[in-house]
Amino acid sequence: MPSGKSSLSVSVSASAEAVIRCEQVVREYTVGESRVAAVRGIDLAIARGEFVAITGPSGCGKSTLLHLLGAIDVPSQGRVLIEGRDTATLSDREATAFRLRRIGFVFQRFYLMPMLSAQENVELPLAEAGLPPAARRARAAELLGYVGLGDRRSHRPTQLSGGEQQRVAIARALANAPALVLADEPTGELDVATGERLLELFAQLHADGTTLVFVTHDARVADSASRVVRLLDGRVQQDSAAGMMPDTA
Repeated sequence: MPSGKSSLSVSVSASAEAVIRCEQVVREYTVGESRVAAVRGIDLAIARGEFVAITGPSGCGKSTLLHLLGAIDVPSQGRVLIEGRDTATLSDREATAFRLRRIGFVFQRFYLMPMLSAQENVELPLAEAGLPPAARRARAAELLGYVGLGDRRSHRPTQLSGGEQQRVAIARALANAPALVLADEPTGELDVATGERLLELFAQLHADGTTLVFVTHDARVADSASRVVRLLDGRVQQDSAAGMMPDTA
């Protein structure tokens, strides 16, 4: 695992400017003949460098909110601004390019390409960003070393443990030095020991200045975050930044 200050090129600012701002955000879906609101009027600001855990019961809107925060989805009403840009004003092409440059995603199911090595999986977003082959090989090797997998670069996903695959996914998420890293249940299917090792990595990323927003049911992740936002029925029920500590019962 990494130790000390990393030399990775991660977007860092000492200011408390908002990286993400939600203004009365509503997200509705059509289910049969009905309209169902997954997110209901959320106001939320996340400052640069924060480590935010979004918690709450299943079906409360956590993953929907994460997709909105990452410009994967857009609100039915209200606005989501990422680094001052209204995500609803971006074309599909612009949104894809924006996510590639500015946002790193760690999905619960990893979504690694099974026919590619760990190294090649991490190189994918670098290739999409147009980095020359030699530079992307060097960057991917650096990232895999950062997550403690420097000796596993040639292994394919089926040759890696669940925790190792998750670390490859984290390295891939960091490939283009994003200002923001979003993760959906990053420890959800891992054993306790592997989960603890990943928490150490998340703490290091946070110490290095990366803005982290994680959806989680894992109390260990919530305890390690600098802020906990609890959702209930698509609304913010509690926010530790506002002096309201989440109910851990």
